[in-house]
Amino acid sequence: MDGHVKYLLSYCLFLLPIISTAQTVASLHIDGAINPVVADYIRKGISFAQKEKASCLLIHLNTPGGLLHSTRVIVSNMLESPVPVVVYVAPGGSHAGSAGVFITLAAHISAMAPGTNIGAAHPVSFQQPTDSIMNEKGTNDAAAFIRAIAEKRNRNIQWAEDAVRKSVSITEKEAFRQQVIDIIAFNDADLLDQLEGKQVQMNTATITLHTKGARIVPYEMNFAERVLNVISDPTIAYIILMLGIYGIMFELFNPGSILPGVIGGISLILAFYSMHTLPVNYAGLALILFAIILFLLEIKIASHGILAIGGIVSLFLGSIMLIRSQSSLELINISRAAIIGITIASALFFLFVVGMGLRAQKTKVATGREAMIGAIAHALDLLAPTGRVSYQGEVWNAVSTTGVINIGEKVQVKEIKNLTLYVEPVDR
Repeated sequence: MDGHVKYLLSYCLFLLPIISTAQTVASLHIDGAINPVVADYIRKGISFAQKEKASCLLIHLNTPGGLLHSTRVIVSNMLESPVPVVVYVAPGGSHAGSAGVFITLAAHISAMAPGTNIGAAHPVSFQQPTDSIMNEKGTNDAAAFIRAIAEKRNRNIQWAEDAVRKSVSITEKEAFRQQVIDIIAFNDADLLDQLEGKQVQMNTATITLHTKGARIVPYEMNFAERVLNVISDPTIAYIILMLGIYGIMFELFNPGSILPGVIGGISLILAFYSMHTLPVNYAGLALILFAIILFLLEIKIASHGILAIGGIVSLFLGSIMLIRSQSSLELINISRAAIIGITIASALFFLFVVGMGLRAQKTKVATGREAMIGAIAHALDLLAPTGRVSYQGEVWNAVSTTGVINIGEKVQVKEIKNLTLYVEPVDR
């Protein structure tokens, strides 16, 4: 029995070094625009990797770009990270564009999957022309920033600057040949095998990675972060804003309907949060609010569509101006289709309301005392000049305005005073 115990202890002591050297790799997935929510997600991911004592933090990246301010926050966290950061542009077909270039170059080790590309992508702006001097200042600042990153990570400084100034884009093979990235990997397992034994220069020491066969531990966004990430998209934020405005407006016109007010209130709160994370042009927001005021006035005041047309123009211009990019490198604007669609829908709705109002003004009154003017009744008594008439089964006191009216003769109501009908004969 003692021999078996000794054998078991020896076996455990033999496995102890193997167990102790087992490595983990923390993993994040970024698939979309770079915004404050994504920046906070990466910051938390670095802390998670440090807490898990992971060999490195693996960031799967696929982004068209985003906010430069958020990119600076991400790059700063990566440069000061206590854990080696590996950025992997994957899967095939993914793209590290604009802000994604900064993030990829800032990694301790950069990798790309086959069929991917990297490079700055200047978005075609549907907004007012950007001031050339301010745009040049922003581009120079971004160029200096990316040169500093490339120099820090010993990458191709000239290509990095061209990515900012000339918006060049290259494939994964070209990026590897030009020393923009370090590895081309088919999948996560291939990447971890190639990372094995690589030395990473940290701020205070050099670390050798041991990642072959490592266990990948994913770190996901929680539900709240996923929701905030979705509504931080400029187009989604714009749609939510308009939904909130119209919801509140319909509630005011139909007090007690409740549902439009609840949806409108929630939408406005979410819109205000998303606008807080985006570079909002308050002149554009003011034009949108002014458009709503014009629409409301059109319903109250008979301007024959003039106010509605002014509201449509104001809404369209305000929507175009709502998001103000700080630099041409930022991929941050509202979808043109969303702007045109909402403008057309608003125009059709309010012009329909205006048309209904104009038709209502021309329609004969169908209820109340006014509806009896011009109606046909029958004389129950001899009106000489007073008596009684029958109208839709009701008996009314009546006064003849044109002489004597015989019993049973048809009369037409000309006026109503003090519940008395003033009538005249029809046949005459």
